[in-house]
Amino acid sequence: MKAKILNLLKESGNNFLSGEKISEELGVSRAAIWKYINTIKEDGYGIEAISRKGYRIISLPDILTYEEVKDFLSTQFIGKNIIYYDSIGSTNSIAKKFAESGGEHGTVIISEEQTTGRGRLGRSWISPKYKGIWMSIILRPNIVTENISQITLIGAAAVQKAIMKMGIKTTIKWPNDIVLNSRKVCGILTEMSGEIDHINYLVMGIGINVNLEEKDLPMELKDVATSLIIESGKYMDRKLLLANVLNIFEGLYNDFVQSGNIKETMEICRENSLLIGREIQLINRGKVRKAKAIDISDSGELVIENQQGTIEYIVSGEVSISGVYGYGI
Repeated sequence: MKAKILNLLKESGNNFLSGEKISEELGVSRAAIWKYINTIKEDGYGIEAISRKGYRIISLPDILTYEEVKDFLSTQFIGKNIIYYDSIGSTNSIAKKFAESGGEHGTVIISEEQTTGRGRLGRSWISPKYKGIWMSIILRPNIVTENISQITLIGAAAVQKAIMKMGIKTTIKWPNDIVLNSRKVCGILTEMSGEIDHINYLVMGIGINVNLEEKDLPMELKDVATSLIIESGKYMDRKLLLANVLNIFEGLYNDFVQSGNIKETMEICRENSLLIGREIQLINRGKVRKAKAIDISDSGELVIENQQGTIEYIVSGEVSISGVYGYGI
């Protein structure tokens, strides 16, 4: 009911909408409407109320509910069901619980704050309230398990393209980091439930540092992490950026899952690669070795030339570059 009242107020624009009109439209009492209006105010909406005129919205909150994002969405299924939280431990943890209990494909779990956000390899992820995009997408792709890594690249390509659409040039550090001025601005964590030949579901966690200020970053992360506003000096519209990510992701995802086409994703990853042409350090199961990144294959592997001059195709592993967010060679 609250969402219906909110929609009516938004549709009325700058015009006042009387309690009587809302009552007739929705079949609820004036007293009930007053209570819902108060809960809408508590959500951060500025509501002007004048006797004999009614109500109108005078300001919108910077929150990432479906009601605030839907006008920017052009998707068919991704983000059509947004489960919104003010604060939780980890969106991936909640998403996996929903997925286990039958949560539908394309559902997005989003929170204004994570208290125990996680990155790859068990690293923590700082997620302050109202400053970033902290979300997880439930996916049920009908693909073979060996192609899961390509879904992560689709996520990276979608975030890269969405941020560039906002006027900021970032780069992709294969396979799952978005980097801005040698510091990490976004991380992606994809987790799977399934068998050898069957995927039950994937949960793709995406954390984007949007409007974090320097004071929001712990001292130990200042050389490692950054945000869009720190680097650009411009306050970013989180609603628009979120919708851009979901819109672009769905297009790239559909191309891949429905027809096996990952061409656009690979083009985005190659053209905006932080690694290609650079000396890198590969870290896999505790072993460290040097190589040169020379390409990303059509199926998403990192193509390297090892120190013996042999070409290798790397499916997964940790990669570091000298001078890039705290890693050295």
